[in-house]
Amino acid sequence: MTGRVLVTGATGGLGRVLVPALRELGWQVVATGRRAEAPPEWSAPGIAYRPADLACDPLQQLTDGVDTVFHLAALSAPWGKPEAFAAANVTATQRLLDAARVAGCPAFIHVATPSIYTEARDRLELTEASLLPRRWPNDYARTKFAAERLVAAAASSGMATVVLRPRAIVSPFDTVLLPRLLRAARSGTLVLPHGGRALVELTDARDVVSALVAARTRSQALRGQAFNISGGMPLPLGQVAALVFRLLDRPVRIRSVPRRVALAVASVAERVAATLPGRPEPALTRYGAMVAGWSQTFDLTAARESLDWRPHHAPQEALAWALAGMRHA
Repeated sequence: MTGRVLVTGATGGLGRVLVPALRELGWQVVATGRRAEAPPEWSAPGIAYRPADLACDPLQQLTDGVDTVFHLAALSAPWGKPEAFAAANVTATQRLLDAARVAGCPAFIHVATPSIYTEARDRLELTEASLLPRRWPNDYARTKFAAERLVAAAASSGMATVVLRPRAIVSPFDTVLLPRLLRAARSGTLVLPHGGRALVELTDARDVVSALVAARTRSQALRGQAFNISGGMPLPLGQVAALVFRLLDRPVRIRSVPRRVALAVASVAERVAATLPGRPEPALTRYGAMVAGWSQTFDLTAARESLDWRPHHAPQEALAWALAGMRHA
């Protein structure tokens, strides 16, 4: 493929895998993020890095001449100030959609999140038509869903939009799952709600890249649609942790706590944190307790049939690849 693409959130865990992959496919890549400088591995021709805050900086310099926007940028955290999530996830998305429309960009591919399904019950074989919880688990899920609604509404004859919701992305640049397990490996103990029996579907970042490319290829036929994306192989969270510890050759003891107890403790911790100066993140949040305590698996039929996409990397392979690439592992 050839053309000029914009990747936002390019210095994140997924972006640092997507940018070089797009370049290898023949695209000229404009990458943007909040970091002042590009990662050192982007020194090859064909990748231009332009730091920007999408919520307030001028955006036409990013979107001019671009035929595809891959919008990965977001404030992804279990806790924070509501206004910060609104700015990073909603305002930034609307401004980028507006800039892409003015620039005549024909395709806008948006990375959303399956965190919108999170609640304190097991949810198996989720589809794109599955009901959402009556209460959002946190401001991240709330604002990310608002953003994907903006993207869907922006679909038009001039700009095709597609939304992907990848679950538990694993990459060498991960800042969410693997760093927490690495800290546990150093401490020798990991506490998990429900003994780590909740099912999770890890998704190799390379599979997410292939889904993004598939969405771009079929974007004209998929205007405004959303797709759940995952590795398709559910594993108990405790088994995932054990795999990581075995790859690191670190003995770690997994301790169990009842998931309802974990959720109650998290609720109290959040109420206390909300009264403190700066609203510091509590050690355990309701969102964290729900993600670790209750299963979430996906029916990938829509992605297979409409995107002609399926995952190719098993969880064990994804973890080994990611850990091998993490300097601090």
